[in-house]
Amino acid sequence: MSSHLIQGRRIDMPVRIRDASVGAATYLVRADAARAVIAYSGLDVTEVLPGKAACTLVFVQYRDGDLDAYHEFGMAFLIRPPGSGRPPGRGPLAGLKDVRAAGSGAFVHWLPVDQGFTLEAGRRIWGFPKERADIDLRLATPYKRCVLRRDGRLVLDLLIRPGLPLPPGGLAGVDAYSHLDGVTRRIPWKARGSGVRARPGGALIRLGNHPIAKELSELGLPGKALMTATADHVTMSFEDAVAV
Repeated sequence: MSSHLIQGRRIDMPVRIRDASVGAATYLVRADAARAVIAYSGLDVTEVLPGKAACTLVFVQYRDGDLDAYHEFGMAFLIRPPGSGRPPGRGPLAGLKDVRAAGSGAFVHWLPVDQGFTLEAGRRIWGFPKERADIDLRLATPYKRCVLRRDGRLVLDLLIRPGLPLPPGGLAGVDAYSHLDGVTRRIPWKARGSGVRARPGGALIRLGNHPIAKELSELGLPGKALMTATADHVTMSFEDAVAV
C-alpha cells in the first residue's frame, strides 16, 4: 500500500470518502472553444455531437473522508484518452462510435475547494488544479444550490432542480485526468451513490465577472443543461495517479 505525507499526516491509498453529497449539471458546449480551454493539457475533447463537447459542472459537500470535511466545485470535460488514435469521421453518430471504440475520460480543468489540507493533498497526490475559493452550498432543500466566489468576485450561481429517483449504484464510469506543472495524469476512481435523482435539463445558472465566468461564457453558457443529477449520499475511492 502506498502512502503520502501531507502536512505531517500520512495518507494511505486509496483515499476514501465515506459520505458526501453531489450536484452536477452537464452542458453541450462548443467543441472548438473547449479544445482551446484545455489545449495546455495536450488532451482532446470527445465530440459527443458534431461540433459539440460535454462540460460538467459539479459541486460536492464532503462530510466524512480521509481528507476531512470541505466543499468543492469542479469543471470537467469529456475527453478522448491519450493514445486513442484518430477520431472517427464526422456524422451524427460519430461521437457514440468514438466513445465505444476509444473509451472516454473526464479531464478536470478547474477544482476550487474551501480548505487548505485537501488543496495541498489534491495537488501533490493527483495533480488536481485545486485553488482556494468561497463555496456556499445550500443542500437542505430539494433544490440544490452552489454560489461560488473567487478572489471576492462571483464566478457563478448554480441551481439544480430535483429529478426522478434512480436506484442506488455506481456513479463513476470513467477515469479522471489532470494536468499540473507540465504533467498529465490519469486517476482511477470509483463512486457509489444513494438518494440519486436525475433529469433532462433542470439547471439555472448565473455567471459573474470572474475570468472563469468569462471562460464559461465563451463555451456557450448560460444555456439549457443537457442533464442534471443529485445524490444525497456518495462514497468514493481514489487510487494513485499515473503519469501519461
